[in-house]
Amino acid sequence: MSAARPAARRLISGRLASGGLRGAAAAVALPTASSTTTTTTTTTTTPCHQLLFAHQFHSSPQLAARRRPRFPNVRAVDMGLIEEEKVEEYTKETFPKYTEGEMKSLRKRYSEKQMAAIEAGEDAIEPRDLTMQGRLRIDPYRMPYIDDFAENQPIIDKRLRRQKDAPDPHARFMNMDEFADDLIDWADKLATGDVTGTLKTLVDFVPDQWKKKPESQWPREVQADARKAFNTYLEGEVARQAEETKAEKAGGLTGAELRSGPTDGDILKYILERSTMTDGNRTSDSSLAHALPSKVPGVAGLYKTATDLEDAGLDDLGVYQDLKRRSGMTVREIFRVDAKMLVSRRVSNQTRLGKVSKLSVMYVAGNGGGWLGLGEAKSTEETTAMEKAKLLALRNMQPIRRYEDRTIYGSVEAKVSGTIVRLASRPPGFGLRVSHRIFEMARAAGLKDLSATIPRSRNPMNSVRAAYKALLSQPDPEEMALGRGKKLVDARKVYYGGATQ
Repeated sequence: MSAARPAARRLISGRLASGGLRGAAAAVALPTASSTTTTTTTTTTTPCHQLLFAHQFHSSPQLAARRRPRFPNVRAVDMGLIEEEKVEEYTKETFPKYTEGEMKSLRKRYSEKQMAAIEAGEDAIEPRDLTMQGRLRIDPYRMPYIDDFAENQPIIDKRLRRQKDAPDPHARFMNMDEFADDLIDWADKLATGDVTGTLKTLVDFVPDQWKKKPESQWPREVQADARKAFNTYLEGEVARQAEETKAEKAGGLTGAELRSGPTDGDILKYILERSTMTDGNRTSDSSLAHALPSKVPGVAGLYKTATDLEDAGLDDLGVYQDLKRRSGMTVREIFRVDAKMLVSRRVSNQTRLGKVSKLSVMYVAGNGGGWLGLGEAKSTEETTAMEKAKLLALRNMQPIRRYEDRTIYGSVEAKVSGTIVRLASRPPGFGLRVSHRIFEMARAAGLKDLSATIPRSRNPMNSVRAAYKALLSQPDPEEMALGRGKKLVDARKVYYGGATQ
């Protein structure tokens, strides 16, 4: 019997137990071969809710049994919180009171007021409450509830920084007199090497009326007398120190026991750690360096700057110094050269970090007297690209052939990629009948009569390159005549008497 038929499906869904199935089968009429009559046996069926497996089929799986907890529960009995004897035992073991020896050691460390506060805190807290309310778990699945702040955890705690004072905003570098005074103060405070005690200074040998005035205002006689007395004092101190050292050696003192002045460690510490500013030797955590003066004593004049005194302040940043060495021109001559931007376009390069956009610039430079240069540069900054292209155009200037200082020699043609430029000479007064970019190039080179055609691609950069290539590749009639063994005669100069302009 197939369960896909409607009658069978209703039968199976209503009767699952064997009794129900038998009752349903007995209610079906069964024909026999010996008799043509039909015998029907009627039985009582059991209700569905009384059957042992009475439920309908469903496509979803049965609900799983109740899941067990991942970790076993910690009961109060296991922790010893029910029995009074275990509570008292745990309290005495975990939270004992201070002994007499511990109290004595605490009194040595803390004052009377602090000890009174400690004793009041101990009396305010009941150890049994700590056991019942703050009982800590001892099972393997316990959490780290208590942190020991005496230990430094590198993952959580930050490194301690030594607290220093803020830098003095009005501090400045010491002058020679201030540095000498600071050195004497440092030497006087040394525990070892205190040779002469507090040494006297030059001011101590000056009359009282001049002590509060600077040395530059002292009269010559006062300065001479003070220096003479000061030198005598120093010689006496040196002699006295030599005698004391000799007596100490005679008494058996050696090594560190001798007063032989500051050690190498003292001097190194003074150099590395002593402040050279008027801030009272204050150190700070600031990483900002103090601004240096315009002229550092002892350094001024030792290094040559990038500028030249002959430029008269025209190139203080030293931008044109390399161009001066390459071209032999002065800064004033460089400024007289005309430079103009002909082409500028944005180019983009796709990298793994994204698109990197740059500016591509083409400059032309010329002195208007037969010299012309071309420069190309790229940069992410517009001003940088323009400055680099301009300097390259000035550096790449080359002489251009000019017939009668107004036009070119004959007709020339040049090809760059898919761009072809054809230039042709023209008679006087013809003018510059060329495209606007070639017009700027011709005017920079000093050409007045010229025609140009661009029959193919008119790419801006390629057209400029092709025009520059054509101007440089002009034929030389003199060389052609010498190559043919003939003499070249200019008809215009012969017939017009040299009046070619």
